Amino acid sequence: MRIGLFTDTYFPQVSGVATSIRTLKMELEKLGHTVFIFTTTDKDVDRYGDWQIVRIPSVPFFAFKDRRVAYRGFSKALEIAKQYQLDIIHTQTEFSLGLLGIAIAKELKIPVVHTYHTQYEDYVHYIAKGLIIRPSMVKYMARSFMSELDGVICPSEIVYDLLVKYKIAAEKRVIPTGIDLAKFERPELTGVVIAKLREKLGIDPKETMLLSLSRVSYEKNIQSIVAAIPDVCQENPNIKLVVAGDGPYLNDLKGQVNRLGIEDKVIFTGMIPPSETALYYKAADFFVSASTSETQGLTYLEALASGTPIIAHGNPYLEGVIDDPMFGLLYYKEKDLAGAILEATLSTPRPQEKKWAQKLYDISAENFGKRMYEFYLDVSISREFKKDHHQEATARRLARSIRTLPRKAMALPVKGSVRMLKASRKQIKTIRKYLE
Repeated sequence: MRIGLFTDTYFPQVSGVATSIRTLKMELEKLGHTVFIFTTTDKDVDRYGDWQIVRIPSVPFFAFKDRRVAYRGFSKALEIAKQYQLDIIHTQTEFSLGLLGIAIAKELKIPVVHTYHTQYEDYVHYIAKGLIIRPSMVKYMARSFMSELDGVICPSEIVYDLLVKYKIAAEKRVIPTGIDLAKFERPELTGVVIAKLREKLGIDPKETMLLSLSRVSYEKNIQSIVAAIPDVCQENPNIKLVVAGDGPYLNDLKGQVNRLGIEDKVIFTGMIPPSETALYYKAADFFVSASTSETQGLTYLEALASGTPIIAHGNPYLEGVIDDPMFGLLYYKEKDLAGAILEATLSTPRPQEKKWAQKLYDISAENFGKRMYEFYLDVSISREFKKDHHQEATARRLARSIRTLPRKAMALPVKGSVRMLKASRKQIKTIRKYLE
């Protein structure tokens, strides 16, 4: 297949969506498909550097300066899409490139599917402090955008349930984004290398290292983890929290740590290079997250791929991932977080090799690519079936009209006219079937 992925965000912009798209592109290409990415321009990238990446003129989005919105070049994008003879379009955004992808799919008469990545109710406050778009408006905007889609990919059960609630009519399928396991297996990250990182962070071999690794923003709810640390350390003083990452809420977190007087229990690393994320996961005893805004959360999968169990706020998606105590522990009320951390440190069983290997395949990029291609095939076949069914229904109506045509023609006034009906060979063949 020749597949067009339409997205407002792609590398060098760093985000979970960009990572998901690159992973999908790589896996589809491994299966023998050709993948083209239609995305926005970026000042750090040559617009014409890769013929399979079509960069459309864009400007920064006013609410998120690190995200961009295309503003022209749409007719050129259509021309390129025609030239590349796309078989299907897969949109990854509800904004400029997503709307363009739907328009091009309609023009080319090919299927269009969409991945709903973001639970926007948790983010509308960033846009004019929530004065322009209110959470209650999101479902209507989503319903409008997805009204003409052939299918919707839900990265988790959370998204599936949300779109059912929104009354999205398009066919929906849950396909979690997979990850490249090789990036986290990393045999060169030996025990010696891991010990050196822990020593650098100031964590004793006998201490338990909790790792929070994400963009440091309010909705990630890292503040809840920090708030739980005093209670945790009162029961077990040999526990330390490492907050890896940067973002707009970092100074607030540091202030919270100072107010609680736990500077010796919480370590801030700032942004770490992507090449070191696997090292941090492997150095940690547990990956911990209190976020309630994740529709999937690739960091959970990255932790498991690194062999690190998870402590996290429970949701339908994670219930499917953490389906055995060896993979971690879920809690459901904020007041239970400290207890969950203490319980996990005491009762998490040793991993069973066979079960862990099956879990790794389930969350792998390979499995992700295969399932996505199956969905492309299903919606393409469904679209053809609907088209054939529509043509057959049209043929039935034409056949009935033709049977009565002589009688109707006799009733025409002298100055009347008869329209000539044009039909394809396939339509004529179908009409004949109903005339026989």
